[in-house]
Formats: sequence, structure tokens, C-alpha cells
Amino acid sequence: MKLATKRHTSWVLLVAALLSLSAPPARAADSTEAEELVNQARLSFESLVRDPNMTWLRDHAKDAKGILIVPQLLKAAFFFGGSGGSGVFLARDEKTGEWSDPAFYTLGSGSFGLQFGAEASEVVLLAMTQRGVKAMLDSNFKLGVGASIAAGPIGGGVEGATANLSADILSFARSKGAFVGVSLEGAVVATRDELSSAYYGKEVQAMDILVKRDVHNSHAAALRAAVGKAASGSAAPDK
Repeated sequence: MKLATKRHTSWVLLVAALLSLSAPPARAADSTEAEELVNQARLSFESLVRDPNMTWLRDHAKDAKGILIVPQLLKAAFFFGGSGGSGVFLARDEKTGEWSDPAFYTLGSGSFGLQFGAEASEVVLLAMTQRGVKAMLDSNFKLGVGASIAAGPIGGGVEGATANLSADILSFARSKGAFVGVSLEGAVVATRDELSSAYYGKEVQAMDILVKRDVHNSHAAALRAAVGKAASGSAAPDK
């Protein structure tokens, strides 16, 4: 058990290290990376909410208090597997219902066993409770610890009745590749303050963006509009 835990921790640290190495060191490059991530998050989210199989995502987005969008969660496996990707999180104001500008995060997990294949997944996490939102304000936390997580059902049938829709966080994923399935229980979510700071042109943390709302970037207007449309129930599936 201790060996498995050690391997899991080592894999998460490796994912974080690789992500940090892939991030441009200069502030201008960080800003470009952040803007591109916001663009990709919007496109991914709009595509997911239009997917006819994402009925439950559309239905529960209306009640979500926060939304994390990871447009590309990369997963590879050869006797051991792991996944990692960057994303953005937006929080809904409890009083006004307005959505915040995005804060930047990474999502990483590790798994072990006889696994083969590779895939890229689009992932959306819906924070359905304030506990789920508060967990996202931590600089580093593990899904399922402090805030419960459950995989949201796919499709529009009665199979959703057996899903744990009372969880603090619901996860939805769409994948392509040889490796099937995305399990996020135990995955680590961490802030990327360097991207947030580059995007807003000053040193900021998640609390400044999501709760205090001290900073804004007009570039995020399209993403906020897409999230607001889905949260209002106006998003319709493709025919």
C-alpha cells in the first residue's frame, strides 16, 4: 500500500514537472499560453454542451456554483498510467448569479496496473456545492478528499438515476483513443498562479479572481458568455 501511494505521489509530481517545463518562462509567453488556454476551454465547453450525449451536463450546469474546464487531459499508459492537463475555473456569484473571470489550474492523476494505450480527453468538473467551490480555492487539493466527486452520467436515459448526483463535484469527460475511461477520484488539482498573474498583468491568486473579483480581462468575455449561456439553460444540443 505504501509503495502504491509513493508511486502515485511520484507520478503526480512528474506530471506537474512536465507541465511546468512545457510552460514558456517569459511573462509575455505565459500570457499567450493563458489566452490560448482560455480560447481552447471555450471551444471545448461549447462543443461538450452541444453534444447530444451530454444531457446531464447541460441539466446540471444550471445549478453549478463553479465550473472547471480542461480542454485537453492527456493520458498515456504502458504498465503504468497517468494523466495531466491545464484548465480554467469560473465561479458563480451567489447573490448576482454572474460568473467570474477564469483562474488557471492543473489537473493530474496517477494509476497503476496492466494498461496500454493513450488518449486525450476533454473534461468538465461541475462544483455543485459551496464545499466544492471552496476546495478549488486551495492551492493544491485531492478530489474526493474534503469534497466528494462522482462521474456524471452520459446520455439522457434513466441510467442517471443511479449516479451519485449529490456529490460536491460532478465530472464529465469525452475521450478519443485506445485507453477508455477517465477516473478522477484522487486526482490532484493545483492552481497555476503564474498563468493567472500573466493573464491579468499582476500578481494574483485564485481568491482574488473568483471571490474578491479584483481583476478582469476582456479576453475572457466569450468564455464567460458561453458558461453563462449553459448555466441559464439556453444551450441546446446539436440535431
